[in-house]
Amino acid sequence: MGSINQVFAEVKKAIVGKDRTLLWVFTAILARGHILLEDIPGVGKTTLALAFSKVLGLDYSRVQFTPDVLPSDITGYSIYQKETGNLVYQPGAVLTNLFLADELNRATSRTQSALLQAMEENQVTVDGKTYRLPQPFVVIATQNPTGASGTQLLPDSQMDRFSIRLSIGYPAPQDEREMVLNRQKGNPLDQVQQVMTRQELIRLQEQVELVYIKPEMVDYAVALITATRKHPMILRGASPRATLSMTAMAKAVAFLNGRDYVVPEDVQAVFAQVIEHRLLLAPEAEAKGISANKLLQEILRKTSAPRL
Repeated sequence: MGSINQVFAEVKKAIVGKDRTLLWVFTAILARGHILLEDIPGVGKTTLALAFSKVLGLDYSRVQFTPDVLPSDITGYSIYQKETGNLVYQPGAVLTNLFLADELNRATSRTQSALLQAMEENQVTVDGKTYRLPQPFVVIATQNPTGASGTQLLPDSQMDRFSIRLSIGYPAPQDEREMVLNRQKGNPLDQVQQVMTRQELIRLQEQVELVYIKPEMVDYAVALITATRKHPMILRGASPRATLSMTAMAKAVAFLNGRDYVVPEDVQAVFAQVIEHRLLLAPEAEAKGISANKLLQEILRKTSAPRL
């Protein structure tokens, strides 16, 4: 666990006072998931992504999503080579280890959809040919709050591909003070050091996949997901993809807690975090001001956990 502790120690040099957010981001990376950061501009979303890429030794690319960004900017394109008469593939920005999709909800739906295959299958298809993405591969997307100037809602198919949605939020006054003082010594990102290689991260991800989950725990996870589909206040519940994502995240939580098996507390810890952004609430819930998180906590209370 030494390397894992060093990862957090280095990232905290750039991101002050947001330990819980950093823990969720790293948990999702270990689970081979993708992260959506939804917040107002200027709270450190891009800095967080840059810090993790540097600490984990990942190749990194960033696209600032605007209405004029094309799908080919993301996936790549083919150029006809006159000398050989062949089409030569020019890799797009997504062929990297950590792809930062900055302000994703400012792009057109057509451009947003260019990420769908990459996030689900770890590959892209251009002109009928398929290209594998480098491993490990993670998308950290940022979006401004819904209703902000120049934004549009992400499609449901896009939202369902993110393992978690996080909000960094404003720093506490003392943390903001420390952030300002740290800047007097230069950019804190320059102080962040690499403590892990890509191969070491892949080995950790493989160890997470080997964490054992009993059939009874699978039944518990499925029961929680099924409850979201039957709740009268939820118009559309979580998908089977959400079930897979939740169990993968639960394994990562167990691994970070030093166990090679999943317990009910692991599933309970990730349930709302993984599921909340995937739900479509009924109009009655919205009219009464009932949040998705409140409904998920109710489901947790009413669903019996297995005794291990």
